[in-house]
Amino acid sequence: MERSFWVLIRGRGGCRTRNISSSRGPTRVRRRPTRSRPAPSGGHGYIVIENRPCKVVKVSTSETGDYGSCHFVAIDIFTSEKFEYSVSSSDNCYVPHVNRTDYQLIDITDDGYVSLLTENGGTKDDLKLPTDDALLCQIKDGFAEGKDLVVSVMSAMGEEQICALKDIGPK
Repeated sequence: MERSFWVLIRGRGGCRTRNISSSRGPTRVRRRPTRSRPAPSGGHGYIVIENRPCKVVKVSTSETGDYGSCHFVAIDIFTSEKFEYSVSSSDNCYVPHVNRTDYQLIDITDDGYVSLLTENGGTKDDLKLPTDDALLCQIKDGFAEGKDLVVSVMSAMGEEQICALKDIGPK
């Protein structure tokens, strides 16, 4: 399975990110600001820590001597595990591609897999039910009641997981 991620390259006058993938070289470059500040939407974005895609919840910077450092506090987007990462402000950080896609729920199998309807009319049968108990109960109860459900699937670095549920009404 191909794993791709963004690499953040810091330099004078700005940062840029490059899409890196295991089977081919850099494919695109995007400009990003150098300052560690919240994005306009209020979030900080994503970062790879210990080879896991994480959502950054806090960024702090310090300048000691000639070199500054950045301290990231982040939460794994799949396991909700908390990570902390300190790095020199001149070092590179990896930023994962995080995609969120909505699918209509068709069926739930006895072995814990879901069958989802894609936008082009095909089915996606390789996802397991989520491990979050509250979300799992909402999905099972809504499906048992015969409601039309749309699940949001988050994917990053070759992993996929159901992360949210929308009720679009009765069947």
